[in-house]
Amino acid sequence: MKPLIAVPIGDPAGIGPEIVVKSIANKDVFQAARCIIIGDKKVMEDAIAFTKIPLKINVIKKSSEGVFEENVLNLIDLDNVNMNDFRLGEVSGMCGKAAYEYIAKSIELANLGEVDAVSTTPINKESLKAGGIDFIGHTEIFGALTGTEDPLTMFEVRGMRVFFLTRHVSLREACDLVTKDRIKDYVKRCKEVLDTLGVKDGTMAIAGLNPHSGEHGLFGYEEVNHVTPAVEELQAEGYDVVGPIGADSVFHMALQGRFNSVLSLYHDQGHIATKTLDFDRTIAITGGMPILRTSVDHVTAMDIAGKGIASEISMVEAILLGAKYSPYFTKQSL
Repeated sequence: MKPLIAVPIGDPAGIGPEIVVKSIANKDVFQAARCIIIGDKKVMEDAIAFTKIPLKINVIKKSSEGVFEENVLNLIDLDNVNMNDFRLGEVSGMCGKAAYEYIAKSIELANLGEVDAVSTTPINKESLKAGGIDFIGHTEIFGALTGTEDPLTMFEVRGMRVFFLTRHVSLREACDLVTKDRIKDYVKRCKEVLDTLGVKDGTMAIAGLNPHSGEHGLFGYEEVNHVTPAVEELQAEGYDVVGPIGADSVFHMALQGRFNSVLSLYHDQGHIATKTLDFDRTIAITGGMPILRTSVDHVTAMDIAGKGIASEISMVEAILLGAKYSPYFTKQSL
């Protein structure tokens, strides 16, 4: 049976609702997965109207009530948007709160085992804050609602997988976080994530931080003092890991199949590599949790919301990746 994927619609005022509509109408998605949408019926009716995609909304209370036929959008309607106050393309506390509630419901379904994965749409940090939601983004919400202290982020694009040692911190702070102990901890947890996704063979590479990985201290000592010792100790413990490998080469080598994954040492290092390769098909996976979550990695695009022109490619790919990995994924605390 096809995997069951929960899809919260994200910020109702952004492009989330329309890319969900377009994705449900996509034949590849229909063939690969059964989707349960969590959102607001009125918002979804509006999105169906301006995209001119003739989907029928089937309102359900639980996933077992879904009618998984072509051109049917199975919706758990939280009815939490007042259309009198709703404005497409505008930051709104109402929409930030609604987006959080869609995510929370999808996590509830996954925690209960009623869906196999969650594939998320974009949310707006300003709207979350205006709605009194004390989280900066999806990863923090998923961590809190699944009891996961430090979820891992992995990008996948064209078979290349990239993990991140640091995420939303300044570049100065990111450099300070490149320590031997942190690298060892992350490699071990990344390996557990890969195992859970069915990726059991291959070598992980660690990217260098400095130009040419520091050239033995000529351009910085992070590699000498932290990265190389971490790799040597991990290898001695039996981990298939190499590095540091210059960031100007390691991602190309991974794309060629030399490595099963790369540990990027800071946010933009891995983001630039993956998104330059294929922006629309760079999909995020949040690892280290008891549930599987995939996601688009683009913003709410408020400036084009409601025009029907937003591309659904990333949403389609996120659902397909959730369907791809869910058969390998076992519910366990990593």
